[in-house]
Amino acid sequence: MDILLTNDDGIRATGLRALYAALTAAGHRVHVAAPMTEQSAVGHAVTLFSPLRVREVEERGFSGLGVSGTPADCVKLALSHLLPKLPDLIVSGINAGANVGVDVLYSGTVSAATEGALAGVPALAVSVDDFHPEELSAQAAFTAELLTRPFWKNFPRQCVLNLNFPAGKLDRAKGLKVCAQTGITYRDWYDERKDPRGNAYYWLCGVIPPESVAPDSDRGLLSRGYITLTPLTFDLTHAAYLEELRGQMENN
Repeated sequence: MDILLTNDDGIRATGLRALYAALTAAGHRVHVAAPMTEQSAVGHAVTLFSPLRVREVEERGFSGLGVSGTPADCVKLALSHLLPKLPDLIVSGINAGANVGVDVLYSGTVSAATEGALAGVPALAVSVDDFHPEELSAQAAFTAELLTRPFWKNFPRQCVLNLNFPAGKLDRAKGLKVCAQTGITYRDWYDERKDPRGNAYYWLCGVIPPESVAPDSDRGLLSRGYITLTPLTFDLTHAAYLEELRGQMENN
């Protein structure tokens, strides 16, 4: 297959390099378009008021294009200009840090995959529940094997598969579970500190309350050591309320 590989951690990230090695070893033609710099939690932002620049990155065992933009920029630019034709698949990751529940709304990793899905290309977002992974070759090989599964032949349009690995060595994982995302949101707060001149600055902090997480959701299963796989789509219509609201508005 022709695969567009991207991420939000940057073109030199451990997870992207592991996926590149695994996918090329599996015989795929891998085209990399990834941010030149860290772009975590930029969501689906695109660059409107400055030009995008592209730099070739050639290193031993690796070849790709670094883009001076967001993950969504990388995919937009690759699909519309950098690639000679649409790829068969877009893979985004492996992200350092899980993308479960509402993380998918903030995640540059998932948004890059979403951008591809919106263009009609099947897409897979891959993350690991570890902010400082050092070795991800086993997770990358697992991802490459997942691409051989028959469900890809009838993959729905505008769908992203969201794959998350638990922290630690892959052979300690309890297996793969197909599941829904958790609907629980973060409990956020800001840590206020002072710079050397006495001015305040703030670091965002937050946790998903573990007691509120459904055990069969992506966060619940991931925390218990399972690999999780969740199909995502982008119709944000509140279907359950749509008809009720329509009726109320039409009757007034």
